[in-house]
Amino acid sequence: MRLALRFVPLLATLAAGLSCGDLHAASGWLNWRGPDQNGVSKSTAKLPDKLEIGGPNHRWSYKVRGAGAPVIADGRVYAFGFYGETTDVEETLLCLDVKTGAKIWEYRFRDFLSDTTYNRYAIGAPVVDAETGNIFLESTWGQLMAFNRDGKLLWERSMIEEFGRLTFPNGRTGALVIDGPLVITDGITANWGADGPARNRFYAFDKTTGELAWFSTPGVEPIDSSFATPVFGNLGNQRVFYAGTGCGYVVCINARTGEPVWRFRASGAGVNADVLLPGPGRLIAIHGKENIDSTSHGRLVELKIPTEYPTGPKPVTLGREAETWRNDDFVAFSSSPLLVNNRVYSTIATGSLVCADATTGKTLWQEKLAPDQLHASPAFADGKIYSPMQDGTVHVLKPGNDKPTTVSVNQMGAPCLGAPSFYGDAVFIFSKDALHCFGPKATAASVPATTAAPAPEAPSTAPITQLQVIPAEFALAPGQAQSFTVYGLDATGRRVRAVTSEATFAKFIPPTALVKSEVDAEIAGNVLKTTTAAKLSAGALQAKWNNLVGATRGRIVAGPGHKENFDGLPLGQKNAAGEDVGFPPLPWLGARVKWHVLEKDGSKVAANRLDAILFQRTMNFIGKPEMKDYTIEADVMTDGDRRIMSSVGLVNQRYLIAVAANSRILEVSSNHERVKESVPFQAKANTWYHLKTRVDRDKTGPGGFVRAKVWEKTQPEPAAWTIEVRQNQLHSHGAPGVFAFSPQSLKRVFIDNLAITANE
Repeated sequence: MRLALRFVPLLATLAAGLSCGDLHAASGWLNWRGPDQNGVSKSTAKLPDKLEIGGPNHRWSYKVRGAGAPVIADGRVYAFGFYGETTDVEETLLCLDVKTGAKIWEYRFRDFLSDTTYNRYAIGAPVVDAETGNIFLESTWGQLMAFNRDGKLLWERSMIEEFGRLTFPNGRTGALVIDGPLVITDGITANWGADGPARNRFYAFDKTTGELAWFSTPGVEPIDSSFATPVFGNLGNQRVFYAGTGCGYVVCINARTGEPVWRFRASGAGVNADVLLPGPGRLIAIHGKENIDSTSHGRLVELKIPTEYPTGPKPVTLGREAETWRNDDFVAFSSSPLLVNNRVYSTIATGSLVCADATTGKTLWQEKLAPDQLHASPAFADGKIYSPMQDGTVHVLKPGNDKPTTVSVNQMGAPCLGAPSFYGDAVFIFSKDALHCFGPKATAASVPATTAAPAPEAPSTAPITQLQVIPAEFALAPGQAQSFTVYGLDATGRRVRAVTSEATFAKFIPPTALVKSEVDAEIAGNVLKTTTAAKLSAGALQAKWNNLVGATRGRIVAGPGHKENFDGLPLGQKNAAGEDVGFPPLPWLGARVKWHVLEKDGSKVAANRLDAILFQRTMNFIGKPEMKDYTIEADVMTDGDRRIMSSVGLVNQRYLIAVAANSRILEVSSNHERVKESVPFQAKANTWYHLKTRVDRDKTGPGGFVRAKVWEKTQPEPAAWTIEVRQNQLHSHGAPGVFAFSPQSLKRVFIDNLAITANE
């Protein structure tokens, strides 16, 4: 077993075996909805009618829990699953032999700092790159990882610690997608600067290096998160994708540049299902939340969408006039629909399979399959619909004009929350107990590929009309450096060639920036360098080439030796209470909308904001995720009285250490269902305490201790630690941060004299 709780630096990534000899073009069922991203297989192979565990078509089962879909490439099954129940939960990426189900390799990883509950793990799928054969996966809590075919970790990005990705108890992650040189994900993030407010954002990373190519904010303030996976298409001469968002929109985004193109408000909350593209100028979407023009829940709708790339300001907002038809019989929260022979099929929340005419939207029939449905999506192959259900049954049906014919009903023995996958003459079904493979045993030794590997996209030979600077966003600790690559793109966003050596770089302040600031670093050629004395700062860089301009932005963040007493930060703003306030350091992720700086007890301190209930819990990172072996400490205090107080804490190496004053404890946690230990501590309101934390790894082995001590600021530091928590699988690195929780946004907390030092 290997734990993906270590930093893979970029230089190591580039040397980690990405030569042409290590790349394997891949073919098969490469993403969670198949070759055309719609759950439909075009294979002519004969598939089993019955899926009986232990029956004549049962090839193998592998004992791992899953709630998504496996992907299959060239004789290998890649499955995203998890093990365990409570404190022992681990997610995994499995590579299995498609013929036998034997394990070829496995990579396990543990949750940290998320609020995922109820074992809502592995709701998603890996994706295989057809060009290289590399595998990409995002964990439930937002760890984005790239592997080669042999299971070697090529690079990883921590969406929580680097971009302020929020997590949710229901574990909504979904699946990654690949297009050309990019791997794309999305989530609700609260980053920094103009991107500090929480929004559903899309992020595209270079699939080879893991560097960020673009990020996009197409919508408005989200109601919840979204499972929806982007579906690609072409709009005029531009490559685009369509997806639902957590703010209730269906959006269209330029896949090569991230430009938001258009959006349509479909729901009062998140749109979780994938869209369908029945033809030019047509898009079908489904949701299960409240409709924006009625109190009813759920709708299937067809939109008349642009057929040419719009000019002028974007995103263009499509209104009610864009609807060509609507059908309120469909209430599907995250089950993605099928489109077969001009008919739309979807399972709905009440457990029925519903069929509608794709031209008119009229319901043709409904067939009750189970008491209810949650997440699982049907798929179509060999003239049959395979439909997993929440109650653990998988229904095999043949569609008909007036009703379907039930071929078989099969019991998997555990809930099914994912979607079927197909490869050759085999069907793969994931349950919350195991991954199952079904197919004629006589042909198990010879399973053909489902699709041929596409030829890699050749570089464009068209004129360069725009620049793309990679990374599009960066973070450096004092003493670090960052190099940049500048790609020349043609008018369609395709890469023509790198023009890095011919470009010039300079700092600049965007005219729309609310905070006029620059990074405390020097640019020489395409390399930005900081000194060991660099201050926390943020700003933008501009690259120029042949009268074209591209931009990137970034932060200088905290590292060992950092101290912050907030005295150097200006005030001059007024909060809701009329107090004179300012803002925390700009490089703190998502902190500007959640913290103020103000005068308290004769000095400036940071205080969490109570403007809205949305701000009652906040965790804000101030350093890089590869940091390790450090001590972070600060003065902390909660407002309130004996009955009502709040929690205040620090994040050290993916552990949260908090003074939970209402509960009268000092607590160490990561995900609360995985790591949560405490000792009694009677904190008093309006009293300054000093909180000191450190994480110590064993000299050998993966274990270690999380340690903390807290004492009244006016008293001497105690010799003993207040709490010591043993971890057999210690998080080996992680970004430092600050934490506040004010129940019902009633009593705020304060932080002062924060310091980070390297462990002795």
